Amino acid sequence: MVKGLRVSMLLLAVLGNLVWSFSAKANFNGKLTVEIDGLKNKEGQVCASIFASSEGFPSDRNHVLQKQCTKITDIPFNINFENLKAGSYAVAVFHDQNNDGTLNRNGLGIPSEGFGFSSNPEIRTRAPKFSEAAFLVAGPNTNIQIQLKYF
Repeated sequence: MVKGLRVSMLLLAVLGNLVWSFSAKANFNGKLTVEIDGLKNKEGQVCASIFASSEGFPSDRNHVLQKQCTKITDIPFNINFENLKAGSYAVAVFHDQNNDGTLNRNGLGIPSEGFGFSSNPEIRTRAPKFSEAAFLVAGPNTNIQIQLKYF
């Protein structure tokens, strides 16, 4: 009986540490660094939006968790997002060469400025789904790379 009590106490202690460990990790505020590569030039700015769910991804501004447009200084170019909880996210990026804040398209609806997504999914005839661009933030610092595409 004493041996069973010791095993139970040990098991309880281990489980308690695991629960505390997981809850401590879930409460951190992480930083995401997005390296944007493949820029054609340093004209204009890069705009990046981060989404926490599939709702609105990749272009509905009303469902963006954080967005920033930053003047291009170097190639490759980094953008940082702060205060992210542990979880799944997706990022959409475009090279706003004319600084108008939108991804311009030609008469056929094909983007005339560079664009890209986290996880660098293959782009054919449609924008990727959230699940195709999703990645995990599970620590204090997460780094991803996005390769821009131009048509």
